[in-house]
Amino acid sequence: MMRSSNPTLNENAFRSSGFAVPGRAMTIQGTVNKTLILLAVLLVAAGWIWNRIIQPSPVVGLPGYPSAAQIQQGVLPFIFAGGIGGLIFAFVTIFKKEWAMVTAPLYAACEGLVLGGLSAFFEIQYPGIVVQAVGLTFATLFCLLMAYKSGMIRATEKFKLGIFVATAGIALFYFIVWIVGMFGVSAPGFVMGSTPLGIGFSLFVVGIAALNLILDFDIIERGAESGAPEYMEWYGAFGLMVTLVWLYMEILRLLSKVRSRN
Repeated sequence: MMRSSNPTLNENAFRSSGFAVPGRAMTIQGTVNKTLILLAVLLVAAGWIWNRIIQPSPVVGLPGYPSAAQIQQGVLPFIFAGGIGGLIFAFVTIFKKEWAMVTAPLYAACEGLVLGGLSAFFEIQYPGIVVQAVGLTFATLFCLLMAYKSGMIRATEKFKLGIFVATAGIALFYFIVWIVGMFGVSAPGFVMGSTPLGIGFSLFVVGIAALNLILDFDIIERGAESGAPEYMEWYGAFGLMVTLVWLYMEILRLLSKVRSRN
């Protein structure tokens, strides 16, 4: 059985896609190539909005230059549009997998706007934090890929079930925090704040997000072995990007908590 806590990559996703015509089947290398394309699209979008925030910052408030409020007003619409657009394109990709060649890059572009904007604001508050977060994200991806390929970590059924339950619990917790926040109720500071317990919670979430990569590798590998159609390369790359985006944001959140204590 193929179980993944990533809702975009699971057994049903590849089973419902059918089988490829001869010579046009999904491959691991093809999925890697598509992942690199999506990553490039995300970085271009992130770099564009990053420059709109970071470049004016050394002269914010001086005559003839934008104020901090003007900078935020100029980029926040792009960040919100990216968040909404990313959610829309993610759902379209999930339900119309054969459209992934178009919708997955659009998802990556939207997420780039969100990540670029949020990263810039974190960078202004904690200089150097983005380089650390990006480095840790790719280091985690590389280490887990090596561990998976070497057999050090195996995606057994118990392992999959444990990660699935933990991820579902985190998603439920974040959903509850979001719901109560709409009514003006703040999340517990000792969990979401920079307290030792809050940092420990973020470490746990980062660990679960990272281990989801193992499940993604397993699902993509099994999809290629089962002869899934070629367009599922884009879908597999999309699913992997969803996990990487989550992992990066959780690492950024963790580092901000640690830096705020200094």
